[in-house]
Amino acid sequence: MPNFIPYDHNQSSMIVINYRDQLQPGTFEYAIHYLIQHKLDLSIFYPRVKNDKTGRPAYDPAILLSIILFAYSKGITSSREIEWCCETNIIFKALSCDTVPHYTTLASFVSTSSTEIKQLFEQVLLICYKENLLGNELFAIDGCKMPSDAAKEHSGTFKELEQKHAKIKRQIRHHMEEHKRIDDNDSHEEERIKRAEQAIETLNKNSQKIEDFLKQNTPRKGHSKTGKEVKSNITDNESAKMKTNNGTFQGYNGVATVDKKHQIVIDAQAFGSGQEQHTLSLVLTEIEERYNRLKISENIFANETIVTADTGFASEQNMKYLKEKEINAYVPDNQFRSRDPKFKTQKEKYGKQHQDDNQKPANRFRPEDFDYDPKANICICPAGHNIKFRSERVNELGHDKINFEGYRKQCKDCELKQQCMKNTESADHVNGNGRQVSFIKGKAKRKPNNTDWMKERVDSPEGKLIYSHRMSVVEPVFGNIESNKGLDRFGLRGKKKVQSQWQLYCIIHNIEKLKNYGKLAA
Repeated sequence: MPNFIPYDHNQSSMIVINYRDQLQPGTFEYAIHYLIQHKLDLSIFYPRVKNDKTGRPAYDPAILLSIILFAYSKGITSSREIEWCCETNIIFKALSCDTVPHYTTLASFVSTSSTEIKQLFEQVLLICYKENLLGNELFAIDGCKMPSDAAKEHSGTFKELEQKHAKIKRQIRHHMEEHKRIDDNDSHEEERIKRAEQAIETLNKNSQKIEDFLKQNTPRKGHSKTGKEVKSNITDNESAKMKTNNGTFQGYNGVATVDKKHQIVIDAQAFGSGQEQHTLSLVLTEIEERYNRLKISENIFANETIVTADTGFASEQNMKYLKEKEINAYVPDNQFRSRDPKFKTQKEKYGKQHQDDNQKPANRFRPEDFDYDPKANICICPAGHNIKFRSERVNELGHDKINFEGYRKQCKDCELKQQCMKNTESADHVNGNGRQVSFIKGKAKRKPNNTDWMKERVDSPEGKLIYSHRMSVVEPVFGNIESNKGLDRFGLRGKKKVQSQWQLYCIIHNIEKLKNYGKLAA
């Protein structure tokens, strides 16, 4: 028989652990511990604690912050899971000094410390500056859209919510009639009665939520000049429904501004809007004020610091702002690539995935398939129907554009609907539209605007070279936070709370840079 080393599970052992020895230099947990114990001023959290005369002792912010930052760096955002880690993981035990804060304490610390977390972000940024990790040569701005703790099915305009409320009321009446019918028949179908009662209870709760929301809130207005109403959300009215390559979800857009030298995040804000145009001036103003407040620079944009942002931030209003403020910025419009000769052969070189997004499917009727009479201003569709004139306006390129739209009832019953409409459900919906088509009438004369000024900058050889750095500066930051740190959704509700979580992750990213390139790396 083989001779094995004897073992026995029914035995006791005493293991002596020094928690300080678990935090080895060169590790991320050591960087957190060192910064919190020696560099950061956590007295900003002290006014929150009012137990100097009465009350039980509170957890030190240094302990809570150490635990939360390390947990977030590992992709752990659940406060219950963080509590469990403090009980079972040796690194968490070392950072918490063998204390186990309750999950409600951890959750409350993150959700109620928006002001302090913002100040903490600035403290870490100042340390990065003092350790010469900021170049202030080029800033790249971009947004990262993520779902949050809000249900997109609870979104809608006030009119849509009122219609949904009326529909729920009808469902309640139906279930109540069904419940009464079962009772009157004196049947012993207890299971059906129970299901009807549960349905009535659930529908009553949903109805009350919508009713309370409509009474306590006003319609949300968009950021466009028209001030058109945008969809509200019952669970989190500061969030927004966003369309992305990964589908449509209810969430926030985490906007980050990154310095080129070591990819340090210098500004992190969350916005409950899928559109990014209105955020540019807010971000640049915040950066200028922060740099002045931290005494890094009195006017950072007067020092020829370059600002780059993608096409989502391009608008005539933003170009005017950049020009008037004399900010050395490069923000291309959405036609930037189409004007660049080197992208003209992209389709043949790389295949279908790089085709022009504006190219229509081959089986769909194109504008040239419609019979358009510019003199009479009449348009007839391939099915022979006269479609209505909708609008005429001059677009950004200076072209006089004529827009027509089919009557919904005609398009709904049309035999050519599948071949004509990209979204056939639009014609079927009571508030939907028919087929829309546009024609270029002529090129209007207009004066050069601020967008033309930016086009000239971006299309120049120098502009193309500068803008080519944008993606390599900001995208790796999002890749690190999303892939390496595991942030795939915001777990909180409300702009302040979501922004706190976003800033905590950006703090973690900056601390990692300090560990790799600062004095902590020595």
